Amino acid sequence: MGIINDVDLPNRLKQLLAIKDIDIHNIVLSYLVHNCYRETLESFVACTGMPEPADYIEDMEKRKGIIRCALEGNALKAIELTEQVASDLLENNKDLHFDLLSLHFADLVCAKKCTEALEFAQNKLTPFGKEKNYVEKLEDFMALLAYEEPEKSPVFHLIGLEYRQDVADKLNRALLAHTNLPSYTAIERLIQQTTVVRQSLNQDHGKDGIPLFSLMDFLEG
Repeated sequence: MGIINDVDLPNRLKQLLAIKDIDIHNIVLSYLVHNCYRETLESFVACTGMPEPADYIEDMEKRKGIIRCALEGNALKAIELTEQVASDLLENNKDLHFDLLSLHFADLVCAKKCTEALEFAQNKLTPFGKEKNYVEKLEDFMALLAYEEPEKSPVFHLIGLEYRQDVADKLNRALLAHTNLPSYTAIERLIQQTTVVRQSLNQDHGKDGIPLFSLMDFLEG
């Protein structure tokens, strides 16, 4: 093996760190598959000449339908469809099952169907109260019934779009994992790794070392 001169080192590093087009394409493809952007994926595949991931297309359509139900106020349908494509998923993921049921409860409360909401809670949510880790969350949801305007209650976030989106994201990741696909996109994993590496470097170099890492600056850079 030849000796690498200091002058040659930057060029060698550039070669090692060079990002190939196929790597970038795979990162984009991962994002599109994860978020069920079928039409964009098909256009992207056609433009890049990549082989179309046929198996992913069918999976994407099923996931997209399930996630849409969760987002659009039909959590029970989302549960039904999830059990059709992954019969043991919710049985093995009680946290997610509770979250989906809680979405339906919240929808009933917001629709002023308090009697129906109470009956639903007694039949579907109360059994979770046998486990300590669900008690506090269950109490928070039941507290919604005490307010004529639940959107103005201290637990208003439980009926907000952000909570619904969070549950939908968890469901999407669980469905991906069930089909042996990554539950996080390639770009998310890259950002996570970059964050860890930069934080480690900051600790090694101390306050006089490299500038503190800012995820926001990284994303905007």
